[in-house]
Amino acid sequence: MPRTRAEARIRHPRHQRRGEARLPAVAAIVSAIALYLFLPQQLLIAPRYVVPALELVLLVPLVAINPQRLTRQTRTFRVLSLTLVAVIAASNLVALGMLIHELVFAGVQDGRSLLVAAAQVWLTNIIVFGLAYWELDRGGPVSRTQLPRAELPLADFRFSQDENDDAVQEVSAGASGASDWVPTLVDYLYVSVTNSTAFSPTDTMPLSTRAKLLMSVQSVSALLTSLLVIARAVSVLH
Repeated sequence: MPRTRAEARIRHPRHQRRGEARLPAVAAIVSAIALYLFLPQQLLIAPRYVVPALELVLLVPLVAINPQRLTRQTRTFRVLSLTLVAVIAASNLVALGMLIHELVFAGVQDGRSLLVAAAQVWLTNIIVFGLAYWELDRGGPVSRTQLPRAELPLADFRFSQDENDDAVQEVSAGASGASDWVPTLVDYLYVSVTNSTAFSPTDTMPLSTRAKLLMSVQSVSALLTSLLVIARAVSVLH
């Protein structure tokens, strides 16, 4: 295990400049698209394939720019990646709003399909906010691996690794200061899962205003899904 910054520059993957793998992000985006495709028709704001087609159109050039690892970042790449996340987030929040409308005003009686739709919206919520945190924190996935730590933008989140330097050896060896650790997509998806289940930060704290706003929106939408939508669906089943 690297014990100094000098060793970390040689041994830590971040300093090999290989970049984060492209596949996990593609898998997350495709999963969100698939979840949207199978939503009930009354929760869609456009014909079923319009929004997924738009998302795929945005995804293809992103994969073309960085097909295997995220090592190149241009202004176009940044705009496309943020736009893709925004489209997925907006379509899912609209679906949640329409789902609540169906419950409150339409008198939906099909509780089973409602439960499935609520689960789809909730899972998409986890995926898209995890992607949003991943895209925004410290300049995004390319900056986090390609820039020296001293040049990274200010962090939006404080992970436990960022404050483990004074812990026992087997913990401190993996801390940010010792190993030059930076978070990857899995770390942000974990933050998204805990925020959607606890409705608040757990071991990772938001630092910036935008991170706090995003986590607030996610918590409220997850709360609505869990308490209002699922509770109503269960009552319909009975």
